[in-house]
Amino acid sequence: MDAITALMTTRAIRRFTADPVPDADIEHCLKAAQQAPSGGNVQPQQYVVVTDPEMRAAVGALYQRAYHRYEQALPGEAAFDDEAKAAAWRRTRDASRHLADHLGDVPVLVLFLQPIIPWGADDAEGHMDIGRLDASVYPAVQNFCVAARALGLGTALTTVIRIHSAEVLALLGVPTRSDGSPRFEIAALVPVGYPQGNFGVAPRKPATAATHWNTWGTKRP
Repeated sequence: MDAITALMTTRAIRRFTADPVPDADIEHCLKAAQQAPSGGNVQPQQYVVVTDPEMRAAVGALYQRAYHRYEQALPGEAAFDDEAKAAAWRRTRDASRHLADHLGDVPVLVLFLQPIIPWGADDAEGHMDIGRLDASVYPAVQNFCVAARALGLGTALTTVIRIHSAEVLALLGVPTRSDGSPRFEIAALVPVGYPQGNFGVAPRKPATAATHWNTWGTKRP
């Protein structure tokens, strides 16, 4: 599969078959993730791959709790001004709810962790904002997802599990500092499996609608 096709058809997959995923395929995707660029080449991410059924079920239960709490805070379909937008919202909501209810059944769960460390630099003028550390982690997540797509595997970048970060990190045995405070945070949880249904190009607003040339507001058709 060429790179452009893989990129254009890597979309969030939230329904998976029960077919097992070879460890070798996950390792291939992790190698691709590790090749992603990072600020100063710090490569801050750590990966926790969960394949044990009991551990997947435990992570899935925490994810379900997190999602159902989050779902209650979402705007209802009445917030949308036409039926097409409301219908798209319902489809996404239903797929997300399905994933929340079945995450523990997905063959592989990959958690991307990043250290909680000072980031940036200081000089006589003060602190320099050089961006967030997670900007050096999410390229690895995308590399992983695109590599999975090239192998026929579906993925979804999810973050709602952060609502129960402390419980998840303890469950996975992630080390803390000597005072008990966390050393790592969850940047993403990516379920991996063979998709139910087909890959395809997701509906998105055109790039031209979000692109400004040289100065804000200068658009091209």
